[in-house]
Amino acid sequence: MTDLETRAAGRPGALCRAAPALLGYAAVRALGLLALALWSAARDKSAYTLLTARWDSLWYTRVAELGYGYEVRLPDGDVHSNLAFFPLLPWLERLGAALTPLSHADAGYAVSLLASLAAAWGIFAVAEHVYGRRAGVCAALLWAVLPVGIVQSMAYSESLFTALAAWSLYAVLTGRWVTAGALAALAGLTRPVGLAVAAAVWVAAIAAFVRSRSDAGADGARGPARAPGDGARRVLGMLLAPLGAAGYALWVGHRTGKGPLGYLDVQAGWRNGFDGGVAFARFIAGRFTSFPSALAGVGLIAGVALLVWLYVVCVRQRQPLPLLVYAGIVTALALCTSSYFGSKPRLLLPAFPLLLPLALALARMRTSRSALVVGGVAVASAVYGAFWLNGSGPP
Repeated sequence: MTDLETRAAGRPGALCRAAPALLGYAAVRALGLLALALWSAARDKSAYTLLTARWDSLWYTRVAELGYGYEVRLPDGDVHSNLAFFPLLPWLERLGAALTPLSHADAGYAVSLLASLAAAWGIFAVAEHVYGRRAGVCAALLWAVLPVGIVQSMAYSESLFTALAAWSLYAVLTGRWVTAGALAALAGLTRPVGLAVAAAVWVAAIAAFVRSRSDAGADGARGPARAPGDGARRVLGMLLAPLGAAGYALWVGHRTGKGPLGYLDVQAGWRNGFDGGVAFARFIAGRFTSFPSALAGVGLIAGVALLVWLYVVCVRQRQPLPLLVYAGIVTALALCTSSYFGSKPRLLLPAFPLLLPLALALARMRTSRSALVVGGVAVASAVYGAFWLNGSGPP
C-alpha cells in the first residue's frame, strides 16, 4: 500500500464519518421532491412523470427497452438518434427491470436515487481528504442545494456519472490506480464528458511518475519506499481509464459506417458540437435586444464570471491537480459546446470541485450560521426546482 492508501484505510467507520453528509443530502433532496409534488399537484401534473418520463429519460428508457437504432427525423432535416446516449444507465435500467418487478423507467429512477447518494458520499470523501470532514459535509450539502439539484433525482445520467467521477478521483487521490481507471472507464460509458475523468487519471499518473523519478534521482538518494508493482498498477489504471468513452465512440462509428469520428456526426444531428463558446456568446448577446431579456443576459454573464472566479480560487488554493483538470474540462465542455443552452446548468452538475472553495468557507462558519445558510438556500432550490420542472425544464 502507498502512504496515501495507508492513511485512507486507517480511517475507521467510513460510513459513520459520511453519515452527516448523507443524511443532510437526503433531507435536502426530500425537501426538493416534496416541493415538486405539491407544485405539480397544484398544476394537475404528475411529479413522478416529470422525474421519469420526459426529455432524456424517455430516450434512455427506449434504449433499455429496444436497444439502439431509434431515431427521429425533424422537418428541418436534423436527425435525433438514440446513439447519442451512452449505454451504462440503460444497461442498469434493463438489469433492474429484469431482476425486479420495476419497469425500465422505474428502474432508471431507482438507479438515479441510489447514484445520487453515492455521488454525495464521493464528494464528501474527496472534500474530506483535501480539507477535512467538516468541509466534506458542506461540499455534499452544497451539491444538493444547487439551483438545478432536482436533476439529481431524475432518471437522468448526471447522478450516476458524478458518483463514478467522484469515486474515481478519490481513488486517484489515495493512490488506488486500478480502481481509479476502472471507475473512469465506467464514467466514460455514462456520458461523453467521461473523458474528463480519464484525463484526470492520466495527468495524476504522469505527475506521480515524474515525482518518483525526481525523488529517486535527487542527490543520488533513493526515493521513498513504494509498494511492489505500484508502477504497473499506475499504467494499468491509465490504460483502463479511457476505454469506456473511446470504446463506445468507436462502436458508434463502426455502426454508422462513418469511422472513428462517427459519434461526432451523431451529435451534430442534435446540433451539439464544440465551437469554443461562440454559439453561447451569441445566445447571451441576443438577450440584450430588449429590456426584460437583458436582465437574463446580465444573469448569464454573472453566472459565467462566477464559474471562472471559482476555478481561479481552486487554483489559488492549490487543489490537487486531478481535481483541477477534471473540473476544468467539465466546465469548458459545458460552456463551449453549441448544445441547447437551457441544458448548460445541469451539464455543470458534475463539476463539483468548483464547490470546494465555498465548502471550505462554509466550514469555517459557526454551525448555527452555516446551517441557516444551507437551509435557506435549500428552500430556494426546492422552490426553483419545482417551478423549473413544471415549466420548460431540462431538455
